[in-house]
Amino acid sequence: MKTNEIEKSKTHNLIDLIEYVPNSEVSRTIMRKVTGYINIIAMDTGETLAEKISPFDTFIYIIEGVAELVIDDNSNVLKAGQAIIIPAHSSNVFFANQRFKMISSVIKSGYEGIIL
Repeated sequence: MKTNEIEKSKTHNLIDLIEYVPNSEVSRTIMRKVTGYINIIAMDTGETLAEKISPFDTFIYIIEGVAELVIDDNSNVLKAGQAIIIPAHSSNVFFANQRFKMISSVIKSGYEGIIL
């Protein structure tokens, strides 16, 4: 089965895993499992990532450029090297006032009662 996931047991430069496409938002899966996923996203200047609400917390890490993230009507400007957690059930939308690349990670809940 063919997958878009990146190759395991190999080093990767995250910024080089995805390219900007003019007037677009581009996404690539780094890893996807039943328990969650990690994506890399590139957004060109002027693009908006549609508003959404996730049932899980989402970890965002900006790897290049500057992103504007609005969480429940509160604007956050994130620069390369900065991270934020979008709380579960919160409205959120991304604006690319300038182009940027980010890592988006979700770990699905549901295992809180399991003792490891």
